[in-house]
Amino acid sequence: MRKVLIVGATSAIAEACARRFAAEGDALCLCARRAGRLDVLAADLRVRGAALVAVEVLDANDVAGHAAMLDRATAALGGLDTVLIAHGTLSDQAACEASVEPTLAEIHTNGLSTVALLTELAGRFERQRHGTLAVISSVAGDRGRQSNYVYGSAKALVTAFTGGLRQRLAKAGVNVLTIKPGFVDTPMTAAFPKGPLWASADTIAAGIVRAIERRSSVVYLPGFWRPIMAIIRAIPEPVFRRIRL
Repeated sequence: MRKVLIVGATSAIAEACARRFAAEGDALCLCARRAGRLDVLAADLRVRGAALVAVEVLDANDVAGHAAMLDRATAALGGLDTVLIAHGTLSDQAACEASVEPTLAEIHTNGLSTVALLTELAGRFERQRHGTLAVISSVAGDRGRQSNYVYGSAKALVTAFTGGLRQRLAKAGVNVLTIKPGFVDTPMTAAFPKGPLWASADTIAAGIVRAIERRSSVVYLPGFWRPIMAIIRAIPEPVFRRIRL
């Protein structure tokens, strides 16, 4: 039985992961901003087989509240061995281009709040010398593109930070998993036209749980995004400046 904390638990991908954890009889602590939504999700997961479900109401941007939340989650589950960090927002690139305030807010939500949470978790997991820290980044962090470079830069921070943290914690027996989804069909992307590169939240969740169980380091989901992003990264800068991506 795993003891799993999910931060951003009411996101579509996190909910799909939680259902898979529950089906395996894991103990869960769900952390998100909306108390009512958390309670509904918790009730559903208990029916699905979760050994225990606790809830924590917290905005991940409340960095000062991270330590206390982790203390309560650890106490509720009798320890932590798996953490999935899944919170985030889809940045309004045009609004960010027009103003510093939303730019910094998006970078804080999608990047800095995750860095802060991981910094607090790293010391705890390093001392206990086991466990997995799984973090949702994005393919958008692989190369800055004009269509979403504010969001992409925040995710690039997450990718680089988890890469270094993975190297640091490996000697303590702790695995750090960087998760890079591509286009995912969720309520947050409901207004976007869909095509063959889009995947469901449940497909992404299946890949996440599988990667956690395999103690993978970096996973692109679906897997076809790995060669796609390799090609995008390889485009020479003079050519890249002239194309629209």
